[in-house]
Parts: sequence; C-alpha cells; structure tokens
Amino acid sequence: MKEDGKIPIPFIRTKYESFTQIEKCIADFFTDEERLSGYGTEELAAKNVAERLFVSEASLSRFAKKCGFRGYREMIYQYEKSLRDVRRKKHADNNIQMVLDLYQEVLNKTYNLVDETQILHIVRCMNTANRVYVCGMGSSGQAACEMESRFARIGVDIDSIQDADRMRMQTVFMNPGKLVIGLSLSGETEEVLYLLRESGKRKAQTVLFTANEREQLRQYCTEVVRLPSFRYMNFGNVISPQLPLLILIDILYHYYVNQDRYLKKSLHGDTLTALNEGRRLYRTERLPV
Repeated sequence: MKEDGKIPIPFIRTKYESFTQIEKCIADFFTDEERLSGYGTEELAAKNVAERLFVSEASLSRFAKKCGFRGYREMIYQYEKSLRDVRRKKHADNNIQMVLDLYQEVLNKTYNLVDETQILHIVRCMNTANRVYVCGMGSSGQAACEMESRFARIGVDIDSIQDADRMRMQTVFMNPGKLVIGLSLSGETEEVLYLLRESGKRKAQTVLFTANEREQLRQYCTEVVRLPSFRYMNFGNVISPQLPLLILIDILYHYYVNQDRYLKKSLHGDTLTALNEGRRLYRTERLPV
C-alpha cells in the first residue's frame, strides 16, 4: 500500500464507481471521517462493522484486499493510525484557531478603546519633552525596551527603564521638561506607579498604558490609556501579554511619524545606514591580518 500505509480516502473515492454495491456501502462507511473519528478498536472490529453494515466479514476482507491490504485486520490497523493523525491535526487546528481568535479579540478591543484625541495629546507631549522615559517590569519592560528602540531611531531622546531601583532613583531628576510613560497591564506594578506618582509631583508629564483603569490613577497621570484585557492576558500562557502594548506602541509610532513624515523617514534611514556602517567596520576589524 502506498502513501506511508495510510488509507488513501481520495483513492477510495476515485475507485468508488468500480466497487460492487456492497463495497460501496463499506466505502461510504470508511470515508466518513467525522463519524469514525470517535470510534475505537472495538467498534471497528470486523464482526461489529459487519453487523452495523449488514454485510459479511468476507466482504470486508475482499474490500480490504481491493484497497491494497493483505486483509481487514491490516487495513484497520492502518486506518486507526490515520484517524489518530486526523485527530492530532484537528487538535492542532483548534489550537491555532484559538490563538488567532485571541489575536483578533485584542485587535477588536483595541480599535474600540483607542482614543485618537488622547494619542495626539501624547504625541504633542513627546514633541515638547526634553527627554522621554518609558518604564515597565517583566513583559511590560520588554515592551518598553522595544518602544525605546523604535522611537530612538526617529530622533526621540528616549530611555527605557526595567530596573526597580533605577525607577526610584530617576524620580529625583524629574522636572516639567520630562515625559514619563509607564507600562503596566495590571495597573498595580508598584515600581511603575511610584515613578509616575513622584514624577507627577515634580510637574513632569505622565502617561500610563494599562488594562486596569482606576480613578486614583488620574490623580497623578496626565493620560491613562486603556488597553484590552481578558483572563488569559496577564500570565501570558496563551498569547504574549506584550501584544496589546506593542499594538498601541505601533499606533503611537504611526501618529508620531506622520507629523513630519519626510524628516522622520530621513532620520530612520540615517540610523539604519549608521548601523550597517558599524557592522561593516566591525567585520573589517575582525578580519585576520
């Protein structure tokens, strides 16, 4: 039998017209994957199938041989293997669909929550600030690092902070010319809230990206930007908890770049050229003399 020993259901269907009436009945049974996916070895035993289809066990044996097997037992062995593969694929497809559905849910919720007026205000704050700080812990800290990398390449004087001690120390240097952006899905990361709170006391502009908006946050945050949240998000065990943060960072980046597209594009190109030149020099220096 070809095709790695699996029953080629398409082959059975192409041979369908050459089967006898009894064989067509058997073929109909074995090409119904949806129904058979719930059957076990006992249900597929020759005696049980023969009784179910009102055919003889000899007819099952002849059908198996016509399909290229030595007998019904070998056919069932390979068929069960094929069904297991079908179940695994279905399980994998379900898992893929679940992840994609969660991604779509995050996108839909972001679309409903995002406030263009708020985004434009944050962009203006970034334009007028002498320096921008973006902070976060854990996965939010990784998103903060990504934000620094993106915006630094288009001329923003920006620094990311993921260390708790640095967040506390940095409050000493805050003033009205600084902008602090905190990333915390839970809205309860004490180190991030401390930096925002103390920076607000020193008249710095403060922004929080969070999925857990609370009224008291507005006491020291210039803007509280709402992010989508659902029960899988905080632990990152289904999709990355960075996703809603990264989506919002991309939206902010798009608005910021569009303010002066030519200049920002030029700066991005210059930084890319500088990076490539640095890599070229590094490779040259490492060449053996």
